[in-house]
Amino acid sequence: TKYKSILPLTRIYITMVGIVTLLGLILGDELSQGLLALDPIRVMYGLELWRPFTAACFLGPPSIGWLMNAYYLFEYGSSLERAFGTAQHLLFLLLQIGFLSVFSAFFAQPFFAQSVITSMLHVLSRSMPNQKVKWLIFTVPYWTLPYGLMASDVLQAGNAAAALPHVLGILSGHLFFFHKNIWPKLGGEDWLVPPDFLVRRLDADARNKSKDSISAALKSRKKGKGKKLGSS
Repeated sequence: TKYKSILPLTRIYITMVGIVTLLGLILGDELSQGLLALDPIRVMYGLELWRPFTAACFLGPPSIGWLMNAYYLFEYGSSLERAFGTAQHLLFLLLQIGFLSVFSAFFAQPFFAQSVITSMLHVLSRSMPNQKVKWLIFTVPYWTLPYGLMASDVLQAGNAAAALPHVLGILSGHLFFFHKNIWPKLGGEDWLVPPDFLVRRLDADARNKSKDSISAALKSRKKGKGKKLGSS
């Protein structure tokens, strides 16, 4: 089915968005805020550890805006997962949830799914900044797309405060992009590498390559059987 053909981590994220949206409809606005919103005090002292994850999944009640954001989440999430691999994408998402939990708590933002979407788009756009893409009726460089999305939300809301989730997303996305792509080129260490066990567990291609390399090594040993050490 089409659902099962979605890349695994993107499929899980979209499913969580659907579940959290359904919970929001059942609970109503007030209870949703009380149960699903980011609350640093309750996270730290009440150990309500689900809150950063539900805050990253809540896109509001169903609407045209909700559909557009869910589509962006699917589109940008799939692109990143395809480019990074599932293990690296998982690390990216966990770091974004961590960064955005801190930023959103500081700016009193109860939900930050929109910021996650912008962070995905920022990383994609910085990876190929000069590629030409369509936005509305314009053809623009890819790096401008996060700012175009921010501008359109500000114009629709008629309020400059609508830019804040996008600003936080660009900031958190750039933290990842800088340490993953820029810092190593300057001589620094790439510390955003997923553990090997996670790569083996989540990335089928990596598992297949590992199996192929082991098979090739065994075949070469069989072919070289009986050779003395140091013989040519």
